[in-house]
Amino acid sequence: MITRRLVVSARDVVFLKGIVEASEGLAQLFAEQGGDITLAAPACREAELDQLIADFSKELAVIIEN
Repeated sequence: MITRRLVVSARDVVFLKGIVEASEGLAQLFAEQGGDITLAAPACREAELDQLIADFSKELAVIIEN
């Protein structure tokens, strides 16, 4: 498993969760406080997860904390 920690606006968490859930089992999203989230995915799908995060970054203010 690989993980990516992100910080987004608290209002964007539900939006991101919907996108992740619709991504054919790509990852699981764990929300902590506000907009602090962790995405966990199988190591074999690391490139797909990183691409998804890059796509998020084009649309939303995303801070990557890895």
